[in-house]
Amino acid sequence: MAASRKPAKPAWALDPHLTAALQKAVQALPDAAPLGVALSGGADSAMLAVHAAQVAAVSGRTLHCFHIHHGLQPAADEWLAQAHRLAGILGVACHSRRIQVSVQGTGMEAAAREARYVGLAALAQAVGVDILFLAHHQDDQAETVLLRLLRGAGPEALAAMSAQIHHHGILWCRPWLSQPRSRILQAAGQFAAITGWHPVQDPSNHDTQYKRAALRHDLAPVLDKHWPAWRTSLARHAGQAADLGLWIASTASDDWQGLDPSADGRSFSLLAWRQLPAVRQAALVRYWLQCQGLRMPTEARLADWLRQFRQVHALGHDRLVSLPHEGHLVQVQRGRVVLSETSVKPS
Repeated sequence: MAASRKPAKPAWALDPHLTAALQKAVQALPDAAPLGVALSGGADSAMLAVHAAQVAAVSGRTLHCFHIHHGLQPAADEWLAQAHRLAGILGVACHSRRIQVSVQGTGMEAAAREARYVGLAALAQAVGVDILFLAHHQDDQAETVLLRLLRGAGPEALAAMSAQIHHHGILWCRPWLSQPRSRILQAAGQFAAITGWHPVQDPSNHDTQYKRAALRHDLAPVLDKHWPAWRTSLARHAGQAADLGLWIASTASDDWQGLDPSADGRSFSLLAWRQLPAVRQAALVRYWLQCQGLRMPTEARLADWLRQFRQVHALGHDRLVSLPHEGHLVQVQRGRVVLSETSVKPS
């Protein structure tokens, strides 16, 4: 276990609730592992870096900040500079990278998010960091649940954001999912008053052509008026959905073992799958795709897949089932449902 050392007391006050939540997350991690913070320069990620700097010092860990320059806003250069200024105030290293966002049918928001994660992972791995903290909070979680409800997502998707997830070779941690943004903004205001450092403002957060911004600016005030605890309630619902998801995954894992799966997990017996109750057939296909690292199809697409799996001859003799998904093909071949990569990735 890393030896603890008494760090210099910061000139600014730290919020005890934000600090405690971060300490709890850090204590669950491997001893002495270096930590990283995804630092956009906004209030949320900035306060995560501020609190993480002290928590890392107390636990004898090294902290790195990582900033991605999308180039999507005119002020992006200033955001990069602000991120480095904050790291300088905190006395920690800040690593940054300029990237280009390529929109490939997923929309700008999704494309920018994925490009950011890829860039952050590359930056972190270059300096030996494989644990990155993200500043998502209770408000973000509640908004995600509500947006997914409005899109017609299933119960597992309503678990929204996980406190921990492995992706791109990185353990991503979200220690503040139970913390309201009002608490973070209060800490940011106090920090600015003492240090003169102010968080950047992303204009896209106020552009209601984006659904999340529209929710915050058009719908949230109505919910605040009539259901003031809606964020807490929806965040709690996300936790309940996560518990349900674990139960579904456990059942699907048990079912998977009875489907004569291939050694690489990329195929299973169609006939054995058909013996399952319909609701478990759907759960099994979702579980299979998740194990292969693929995103879930829409409910409509999944329903069409299930229909074809149920109607095709058990040995696949009567028709060709070939379903494109995420640069792969889901096919029925000689009585097995098979996942294979396409030779040409979708553009």
